[in-house]
Amino acid sequence: MADVRGCHFPDHLLYDVPNLVWYEPLADGTIRAGLTPVATALSGPMLAFTPKRPTREFEAGKSFATIESGKWVGPARAAFDGVIVTINEELMARPNIANADPYGTGWMLTARPATADWQSGLVTGQAIAPAFEAWMVAETFPGCTP
Repeated sequence: MADVRGCHFPDHLLYDVPNLVWYEPLADGTIRAGLTPVATALSGPMLAFTPKRPTREFEAGKSFATIESGKWVGPARAAFDGVIVTINEELMARPNIANADPYGTGWMLTARPATADWQSGLVTGQAIAPAFEAWMVAETFPGCTP
């Protein structure tokens, strides 16, 4: 697991560093998505999570969910084209679980990518730490620990 300035990044996930979203390929060909600890640290306690509904299509670079916190309201942007398969109903009911458990119960949704090359541009493995460190330097982000 990569650890950058107190932010943890499991090695088996793929990361959209600029949009602060993680992706996990599942056995059935779908992709689970969630917010990174950097996103939840920046936003503060999440107050609302509003995803697109299942069967709705989305485009790369466009919103597939809206996140609301005390500090910020905005889109969670997708890294690839696809269609929503399932949404995390528990996250809708208790949005702050994304802050407490971003890689577990705080996942946002699952999606089916439109193309086989959906991983293009995402970061994983040995590239995680340098990519997030560079982002943190560019954005003057101090880290995930208070």
